[in-house]
Amino acid sequence: MSSIKKVRRIDREIETVDAISLLTHCEYGVLSTISNDGQPYGVPLSYVYKDNTLYFHSALTGHKIENIENEPRVSFCAVGHTNILPSKFGTEYESVVVFGVASEVQGTERNDALYWIIEKYSPEFIKEGRSYIEQNEKATKVIKITIEHISGKRAQE
Repeated sequence: MSSIKKVRRIDREIETVDAISLLTHCEYGVLSTISNDGQPYGVPLSYVYKDNTLYFHSALTGHKIENIENEPRVSFCAVGHTNILPSKFGTEYESVVVFGVASEVQGTERNDALYWIIEKYSPEFIKEGRSYIEQNEKATKVIKITIEHISGKRAQE
């Protein structure tokens, strides 16, 4: 991925391990894809991070699925803590950006990803979540993003 640029504000760059930690704990992120006519598309979604891979679920069809089928290279951004500093005309923030390749997963990996999503977002409802997954088996795709590059930034006062 030669078009990936280094973080401009090197003084705000965080270590990869911290970027991964941030990615693991953020509530949602924004997936960016490209349509076949070159139109960018960003959509917020819930996800889970495991072993250098992001997983999310989706309807069987739709804009993001069409874009991924057209161009599997994607970008994903998650933002953690923010704090606007009005008197300083600035913001404290932490964010992580990922570049990778998206693809559909099947079988055990698919089921594991759905269970991990339930564990992240509904830990008090694991049993109900497993039942929900089984009931919606044919209505859901699971997509993974194999991470090729990750970087993070943090600005604090």
